[in-house]
Amino acid sequence: MDQDSRSDASILWDDVLTLLSLRGLPPAAMAMLQSCQALSLGEGELHIGTNLGFAQRKILDQRAVIEECLEEAAFEPLTLVVELVKDQVPRQVETRSVVSQGELDAMASTTVAPRATVAPEPEPVEPTPAARRENNPLYEEVPEGGSKLTFDRFVSGEENMLAFEAAKQVANGNKSYNPLFIHGKSGLGKTHLLRAIQNYIAQNDPSRLCVYRTAGDFIDEYVSAVRDERSALPRSALTRHYQDVDVLIIDDIQNMSTAVGSIRFFFETFNYLTAHGKQVVLAADRSPSQLGMGDSQFDERDTSRMDSGVTVSIQVPDYELKLNLVNAFYERMKADALDEHVVGLDGTIPNDLRKLMAEKAGTNIRIIEGFVQSCLMQAHQREQAGGQLTREDVVRVAAQKWPTGQKVITIEQIQRAVENHYDVSHAGLVGSKRNKELMEPRHVAIWLTRELTDNTLADIGKRFGGRSHATVKHSIAWVDELRKTNRVFLDQLEILRDSITDGS
Repeated sequence: MDQDSRSDASILWDDVLTLLSLRGLPPAAMAMLQSCQALSLGEGELHIGTNLGFAQRKILDQRAVIEECLEEAAFEPLTLVVELVKDQVPRQVETRSVVSQGELDAMASTTVAPRATVAPEPEPVEPTPAARRENNPLYEEVPEGGSKLTFDRFVSGEENMLAFEAAKQVANGNKSYNPLFIHGKSGLGKTHLLRAIQNYIAQNDPSRLCVYRTAGDFIDEYVSAVRDERSALPRSALTRHYQDVDVLIIDDIQNMSTAVGSIRFFFETFNYLTAHGKQVVLAADRSPSQLGMGDSQFDERDTSRMDSGVTVSIQVPDYELKLNLVNAFYERMKADALDEHVVGLDGTIPNDLRKLMAEKAGTNIRIIEGFVQSCLMQAHQREQAGGQLTREDVVRVAAQKWPTGQKVITIEQIQRAVENHYDVSHAGLVGSKRNKELMEPRHVAIWLTRELTDNTLADIGKRFGGRSHATVKHSIAWVDELRKTNRVFLDQLEILRDSITDGS
């Protein structure tokens, strides 16, 4: 390989790395690319080398964006070739120095003073896990009763199985799930999984320093640190303590969306942790791409970094999962009440009534748990009076948990909610354009209007740009068909519907 070819290849590769850094590649990917050596340039190809097979595969996955930058830097299309090379053997250094015989005799007669003995510097002692926890104020002992939020007590089904399995992999130290991003509407068990990771690590792998924070907690810590450098935990100390964490868990990260300073500090921490092999786990009520919509201060680089690892959704439970939840909560509450000597939860709910409870239950798992507790208390009271729980009791308790027909919803409210959710304008929503970015929100808004209001199809058509009766029916049918086959779409539809009915 000639020297000119190697020099040109190195210069071009340096330019490509500069362009790639401007593309916002994850720090881990950039570090992997920077470790490669430019080998040669010629015949329409740039050859680079790495001694890691894993790096070779990962770099080839990024071939498209690398070759775009190659073409931009070289002003011509080039193909990237990634070679697997062995570690370089140190080369012998040639010297042309000549020593005369007189100099050799002088060196031989020179008395060499004995070398002074220098005591080796003591190697730094790694702090013990206990010392790390004690010296890091971010670490909090798992609260009393927190052990109930474990993997063993999580009720899994088809709707949450991917998130459940991913959380267990992270808890067991699998670095392939980094970052792990779990999203789904409120009350589906995201916090349970995050706390289960924390509890598992505290119980089984205390050598890893795991910190759980809600986005609100994280913001409060950052604001306090930057407001007063004389505070107990100033910005520099906060940075140092977060960088010492092995597993960082942030819940409800959507609540950080308008806190510009906190977002910047979070991604400084995020980049450091992921670049140093530390684990990040995030949860939100929407997907990473949706976090950047509306007035959010998360930009595209932020959302792409959150989405750079494993992203899984927890979907709303169907009847089978709700029945499993009812049965699991029923058995656990009775067992816990017996162990903890709690009075009033020893009633009996027959199987047929538990099936009725699953039919009447909504989709929020936290509310389902409260529903089961209320029915158990009602069963206890009935039995104390010599009776038993009835279907009417179950229906009445369900109506208290999930009341209907108590709120008047307007078309304007639905349109505003859809416009904010999909980040589209009102003119685009009700206008005549038929591009893909507008068709889905328009269909969804029409479907929600039909579901949540008493307007006729003709009235709905007038409020959506004068559309015909047939066009409105088509939108409703489109949504009905997609929600049967696409669980992710159904999940987002339920989140949007709940945001309207709950007034959020």
